[in-house]
Amino acid sequence: MNNVQSSANTLIVEKMSKSYGSGADEHRVLEDLSLRVEPGEFVTIVGPSGAGKTTLLRCLSGLVAPTSGVVRYGEVPVSGPLAEIAVVFQDYRASLMPWMTVRDNVAFPLQGRKIAKRARNDAADEALDSVNLPGVGDKYPWQLSGGMQQRVAIARGLAYSAPVLLMDEPFGSVDAQARFELEDLALDLRSRLGISVVVVTHDIDEAVYLGDRVVVLGGRPARVIDTIEVDLGRDRDQIATRAKPRFAELRTQVMTEIRETSISSR
Repeated sequence: MNNVQSSANTLIVEKMSKSYGSGADEHRVLEDLSLRVEPGEFVTIVGPSGAGKTTLLRCLSGLVAPTSGVVRYGEVPVSGPLAEIAVVFQDYRASLMPWMTVRDNVAFPLQGRKIAKRARNDAADEALDSVNLPGVGDKYPWQLSGGMQQRVAIARGLAYSAPVLLMDEPFGSVDAQARFELEDLALDLRSRLGISVVVVTHDIDEAVYLGDRVVVLGGRPARVIDTIEVDLGRDRDQIATRAKPRFAELRTQVMTEIRETSISSR
């Protein structure tokens, strides 16, 4: 499941805008927004409530078309879902089908790629192993804890062997301990598989802990207010990293920018 890193694996957004409705009813969500996600990079996206973070992620995934501007994966326009871009949504309970086994849930999206059933199941088992869930393929989602179910949802994204993994508030529906474990799992997957990961989160501590860069959205419509380099090294630890003075400085910087853009948007 290793992926080769190259410029072709760069996710690029150029002067993208997104509106809903038209005329007097037009609602502009994103405007003139540009960013890049380099191969193997972990980027977190934060911003005030209603800043269009999820809309941006849906545009990155091809699930929603931008009104103007371009989203590209390398030189390929993202005009619809691509096999190279996998998505994990916030609510694992809505995304996992309770009547299917865990293995079938993970393998299900691969049917559209006309992969033989045995190969689909092998890919599903490999993905489950990658998220530290060996031997649960024959169970049903409802037999697993919330944290384990979200691991299944992540495994389904990994089964694509996609170089880019997009995650929308992926850890918000689990308890604190499971959240820490899933955060560390995401970092481990990035390092082990060489994938790029983009996480939308409202949790500033999580954004700093996970990200190589934190992209701050703000304004109405939203733009990229700042891109903050997280110089904490790649080896992160839930206790040691969060205890560093530099972690506190970065958290304060992100929080201040979000607060300022919230006030200016009122």
